[in-house]
Amino acid sequence: MQGVAVAVLTEDKERLPVLRHRLDSTQNGRSVFSYVGFPSGPSDSILRQIQDVHADVVVVDIDPRAEQRALSTIELIRSATNDISVFAVGEMTSPATIVAAMRAGAGEYLERNASAESIAEALGRFSAVRNKARAASSGRARVFTVTNAKGGAGATTVAVNIATALQELHGSVLLVDFAPLGHTSLHLNLRPTFGVFDALQNLHRLDSSLLKGLLTPCKGGMQLLAAPQQPFSLVPTAAELARLFDFLVTHFQYVVVDCSDRIDQTARLLCELSNAVLLVAQADVVSLWSAGRIRPFLEEGAARDRVRLVINRYKKIPGFTDEDVEKATDCKLLWKLPNNYQATAPAIDKGVPVVFQEGSDIGRSFRGLAAVLADASASAEGSLDLIYQEDKSDRKKKAPGQLVISPVRAGQ
Repeated sequence: MQGVAVAVLTEDKERLPVLRHRLDSTQNGRSVFSYVGFPSGPSDSILRQIQDVHADVVVVDIDPRAEQRALSTIELIRSATNDISVFAVGEMTSPATIVAAMRAGAGEYLERNASAESIAEALGRFSAVRNKARAASSGRARVFTVTNAKGGAGATTVAVNIATALQELHGSVLLVDFAPLGHTSLHLNLRPTFGVFDALQNLHRLDSSLLKGLLTPCKGGMQLLAAPQQPFSLVPTAAELARLFDFLVTHFQYVVVDCSDRIDQTARLLCELSNAVLLVAQADVVSLWSAGRIRPFLEEGAARDRVRLVINRYKKIPGFTDEDVEKATDCKLLWKLPNNYQATAPAIDKGVPVVFQEGSDIGRSFRGLAAVLADASASAEGSLDLIYQEDKSDRKKKAPGQLVISPVRAGQ
């Protein structure tokens, strides 16, 4: 269904069907949520429900007998969310109320008995401004989230190396570690002082200067926003993550997120904020079975069709094709990284990404994957047109592998 998604809040239960009817009578608006009452604070479930239905606009009905609660609600919505606009609906006979509503953050102030035509005009103005903003933000960073199909599949190695390769190819790359226990700093031989935890704790005053102080510079110019070096239980809200990433994408060309072994609401929210999600697996029964179960979890909500499979430590298995991999996981295959333990393991131990080894097949493969991610065209919804391309970085012929049992049963 097309049109601006609108939520309606009022303290008068008799007003709710009236407002919904007028909204539904427009050609460019659709009601996705309505409620009698106002949120009491940033953690109120009403705000979460508005965000869960991806409302573009919230209509706040101002009762002339209780104006202050409505004005506080407008201010709360604007402070707790980044991309939701507020339309105030109230009496036109009180200039002080109109000014207060606009100062609180309302983008439009409409007559309380405004017709469907007036509401449609306001929605039209909102759509025009939003389209201009989207056009102006076309240079915002692309966000790639990397996560494991199962523990030890290599998500951190993939995240670190594609971030390093993107830095070599284009520059201006930020690597963000959202793993419960950060390992990216070990892969890069770094000792960060600050990181993700500090950024989330200081969202209210985050600016370019503070962000610079929270980042750790890496070899080649890449920046790291590190995870804590001790396990942490911080669970950011959807609004907090959105605010953080809205800020990050204006300062970099690419943002690579190491999500590693997270299978929780934070992982799902990170996927929704990403242009593409790389699900790292290996060509074995357990890994492919896990990939097939994790993919639908990650793709709920706005992250649909953004998950792509990356097979790590790949060795050709006679009789087991790429089509078998996709069938077993119900996930589109994007890339196959060759199995090169002799190059990768020492690189991790030394804290020097293997992508710096230009002569190795695994280094060339990481650079090829980074180029595919950078060159992919974007859809209007922000997802990328990513299709499988055979990695041609290693042309050497290899001896036939030993015949093993096909992991195709992982799809059963």
